[in-house]
Amino acid sequence: MTHINKRWSHLTLCCFAALAIPFSALAQTSGMTSESTEEATVEKPAPVAGQQADAYYSKDEMEKSREELKKMLGNRKTGSILFNQFEAQSVNGSEDLYWNGQAWYGGDINKLWFKSEGRASLNGEGVDDAEIQALYSRAVAPFWNVQAGVRYDIEPDSLAHGVVALNGLAPYWFEVDASAFLSEKGDVTARIEAEYELLLTQRLILQPRIEANLSAQDIPERETGAGLSTLDAGLRLRYEIRRGFAPYVGVEWQSAFGETRDMIKAAGGEGDDIVFLVGLRTWY
Repeated sequence: MTHINKRWSHLTLCCFAALAIPFSALAQTSGMTSESTEEATVEKPAPVAGQQADAYYSKDEMEKSREELKKMLGNRKTGSILFNQFEAQSVNGSEDLYWNGQAWYGGDINKLWFKSEGRASLNGEGVDDAEIQALYSRAVAPFWNVQAGVRYDIEPDSLAHGVVALNGLAPYWFEVDASAFLSEKGDVTARIEAEYELLLTQRLILQPRIEANLSAQDIPERETGAGLSTLDAGLRLRYEIRRGFAPYVGVEWQSAFGETRDMIKAAGGEGDDIVFLVGLRTWY
């Protein structure tokens, strides 16, 4: 009986030893795998969000790919035409047609930009004021463009200007367009426009808008004085019947300041006006 017990004990020890060998090997393998994983983690740090491909391709390959992507997307040409304001205005018994539009064509970075603004009398007196601009536009930051080119005044008298402008989206989604002009006569003027779109519903939109004109010197032939010459502030309420076609109604306060105000009054005009308007905003 004792002999049997000894043999049983010996057999039990052999079984435990046999089971211990695989577990020991598994532990060593697990340790090696853990060390390899740690080494791999050290060699390849986690990629930056949005740049996961950098973890699998070399730096040179990624730079080459990004350059090709820029060329491909940058060469994609698109265009648009926008009449932000095309409206009939009524003030002091006089009716005028006013327009403010722009068009551009080009890629994401470089564009050719055209702008036009003017006013014509609906009482048969012809065009009072009209200009056209041709500009080269370059994107310098997300939503911001620097522009340079020429402006040509058709009325009240023919006059050419050099133009430098900055336009884009300011914080809180204000659209801003600031331009500086140098005329062929050496006169320096500037114009700043800002507007905001408040969605009352998906189709009904309220648009506050302000425009300021400034001059570095008196320009008597244009009834313009040095400093802040005029300021227009208005509200336009439009309804988008369909995308690209939105009739609107509105009201605008127009005021002149300083020497400009004095020149306008001397010519028999008013320094302040309240303008009622109805128009169409359209784009393609």
